[in-house]
Amino acid sequence: MALHVISRSVRLLGQIQRCRPLMATNQTVSVCYPARCVSQAEAASQPEPGADENEAVNPTFVNRNPRNLEQMAVAVKDRGWKTIWPHREFYHRLEFSRTQHHVTAHVFSSSSPVPVLSCSTKEWALKKELASTSCVAACQAVGEVLAHRCQQAGITRMVYRAIPWTYRSDAVQSFRSAMKEGGITLSEPRRKYIST
Repeated sequence: MALHVISRSVRLLGQIQRCRPLMATNQTVSVCYPARCVSQAEAASQPEPGADENEAVNPTFVNRNPRNLEQMAVAVKDRGWKTIWPHREFYHRLEFSRTQHHVTAHVFSSSSPVPVLSCSTKEWALKKELASTSCVAACQAVGEVLAHRCQQAGITRMVYRAIPWTYRSDAVQSFRSAMKEGGITLSEPRRKYIST
């Protein structure tokens, strides 16, 4: 009769066997391990691990995320020579170029000459939505798409230094305003120097 009340569904997970009842009864259910058998009453009397043990931080923690120091403005910026233009003291640099036929924007990292992100009116998705690929509206569209891509990549601050004689043009101003409306800050914080 006890066999009808307690089913012997045995499940092997590694080397653990568990026995469960079909209905709630007053009998205790035991969990069987290969070396010993512990009832639920004995298992409940065992102390739970404290929250202090789970929240302990290793004193020799090493941060392996390179972007963390960059976002705190503590990472080293490569200064380069003072005579180099554009300056090299940045974490990310935005470069905007406009030709007769196309508008292109690239985001460069300080550690690599290859662009991290880019957007251009040469891309078919942008090209098919625009009447002209070199007008002011095209510059604004490139700015909006690049701002969205930067947000997805987690890059929210970058240096943008336009060429002085093109800075006042409507195309550059519409590109800058589209980037700012997209949530991108076009300046980086000054590097913090921490004494040890």
